[in-house]
Amino acid sequence: MKPIPQMETSELRRRLHNGEQVYMIDVREDEEVAAGMINGAKHIPMGEIPARLDEIPRNEEVVIICRSGGRSQHVCEFLSHQGIHNVINLKGGMLQWHEEE
Repeated sequence: MKPIPQMETSELRRRLHNGEQVYMIDVREDEEVAAGMINGAKHIPMGEIPARLDEIPRNEEVVIICRSGGRSQHVCEFLSHQGIHNVINLKGGMLQWHEEE
């Protein structure tokens, strides 16, 4: 299996700033997203991903987000095994995102 593509937070920030529509899924837990999410991201906690596969688009790239990039990497790998290959891991996750604010 080919490696999961990674996106730098600076690249995501640039694309959002330029008005691009980027499909994002935040896989953190409820209490984590209560502290803030990237505008426009959809919240699907990691544990709910298997039951909610039908909510993940197949025809556009999907950026998966977590706290540090670890859980989102696992979700990307899981989705890839399910035949969903249009996923990209947000490298460094929300920790990196907030460092750049």
